[in-house]
Amino acid sequence: MKKIKSDDEVIIIAGKDKGKRGKVQALIGDKKVLVSGVNMIKRHTKPNPQAGVAGGIVEKEAPLQMSNIAIYNPKTNKADRVGVRVEGDKKVRIFKSTNEPVDL
Repeated sequence: MKKIKSDDEVIIIAGKDKGKRGKVQALIGDKKVLVSGVNMIKRHTKPNPQAGVAGGIVEKEAPLQMSNIAIYNPKTNKADRVGVRVEGDKKVRIFKSTNEPVDL
């Protein structure tokens, strides 16, 4: 079971955007993640009239290493670690500090 999934709210714990929060848009492989509004880069694109692309400078998110983010706990307003607890026949992700489930 993955500790961080799409649509989780995460906080950046290292790098130029340290302290910013955002939602996970996509997981890229096992070690990278796209977070909305964080790690913005400027990409110079060529115009392509056949595809309807105007061209110019486009801002978009770049992937972050998984080790540089932590899941955000809204109860404590801090970054938290994730554990896994077995309840019946299914696994549930929990916050390590409060032992409450992540998915409510």
